[in-house]
Amino acid sequence: MKILANDGLSQSGITTLEAAGFEVLTTNVAQEQLADFINDNEVTGLLVRSATQVRKELIDNCPGLKLIGRGGVGMDNIDVEYAREKGLHVINTPAASSESVAELVFAHLFGGVRFLYDANRNMPLEGDAHFKKLKKSYAKGAELRGKTLGIIGFGRIGRATARIGIGVGMEIIFHDPFIEQAEIELPFFDGQSVSFSFNSLPKDEVLAKADFISLHVPAQKEYIIGRAEFDLMKDGVGLVNAARGGVIDEVALIDALESGRVRFAGLDVFESEPRPEIKVLMHPNISLSPHIGAATGEAQDRIGSELATQIITLLKG
Repeated sequence: MKILANDGLSQSGITTLEAAGFEVLTTNVAQEQLADFINDNEVTGLLVRSATQVRKELIDNCPGLKLIGRGGVGMDNIDVEYAREKGLHVINTPAASSESVAELVFAHLFGGVRFLYDANRNMPLEGDAHFKKLKKSYAKGAELRGKTLGIIGFGRIGRATARIGIGVGMEIIFHDPFIEQAEIELPFFDGQSVSFSFNSLPKDEVLAKADFISLHVPAQKEYIIGRAEFDLMKDGVGLVNAARGGVIDEVALIDALESGRVRFAGLDVFESEPRPEIKVLMHPNISLSPHIGAATGEAQDRIGSELATQIITLLKG
């Protein structure tokens, strides 16, 4: 049986699948040519990340397809229910990238409170001629320790983010409409661990109390953070979105940055991805990354191994 990893697959995943008798194809096929490629090569399983779209038309045009796998958490680029109605297996790897995404959130937070997003733009241009001026302009940094981190969405990634925040010395509050109470275990290098208990708060309360806000929600039909939500936040709040584009109203975000309500934003995902708006890309108070939350070697190894294990179980029993 052939598996097409259209958006790539770690070597660990490839090795595991090949050892089980699968042929793994890693050709990156253009979206408009994907159905023909799958049919011509008798592909049984299609693996994607966020780039490839697996919609009803593709599913209907590929009768030999038996499995669709998403290397990551969200499956908004796959018509999941339709595929399952057609008898296809649809799998993902919800736990594999949690730690990597959480660490990226804190990369944006640490960079935000010390103005690194702006310093890294200006130092190459003005560092030699205006060093003292730049030093003065970035002199009012802040610490994360002792501040309140509000987490919207307390699934695996939200909890991984909370664990780092606890380690940094932050107070953690969260809102999740589906989770009332959560236990977080914080393990240490020597085998010891400490447990913490949290209760979900109303979203408005989290927005009003938090010094920093991190979003960890799936794709939505409506904004999670829009003008009304920005109005509830503290002046000078920091905001990070490493979840999905479209959960923040980016027009309202720009206005909030201009007014000072939001001190800085860290964005790994964008409303108009893969072509983010120029106003977002050029804004001096936005820390930017190109949807790389799960893009670590460790996460990709876990994703590949987890996908391979599920594929072997489902297709070979």
